[in-house]
Amino acid sequence: MPDINTDKVCFVIVKAREIEAEDEGLQPDASNPSDDKFVSVLTEEGYSPNRSELAEFIEAMDEDEQAELVALAWVGRGDFSTEDWDAAVVQAKERRKGPTSAYLLGIPLLSSYLEVGLDAFDESCDGFEEDRQ
Repeated sequence: MPDINTDKVCFVIVKAREIEAEDEGLQPDASNPSDDKFVSVLTEEGYSPNRSELAEFIEAMDEDEQAELVALAWVGRGDFSTEDWDAAVVQAKERRKGPTSAYLLGIPLLSSYLEVGLDAFDESCDGFEEDRQ
């Protein structure tokens, strides 16, 4: 069973969803934003604060929390089962090379994997958004 606070995982899920919603098809240019109806906010450049905020949040976690976050994504992706939780956490610690945030932000569908991982342990983010307001 994960020791990481479910609210922390839910925050990562919410922010990852925001990043996944970015429109990567638009390239920013030197044109006037008001003439372009502010479509530049849909580019990766327009959302870099979300990416930075999430990366900083993940890097502020201690090593155990980071390993559990990675392991939770792996459980959600089907790489490990809940019965293999301890092995997943150990492997997450052993495989760590570089910032954990860079690894996690490189996983497509990160938010979905984390949600499925939480669900596997009978946890969810129900009510998380309401609690934040």
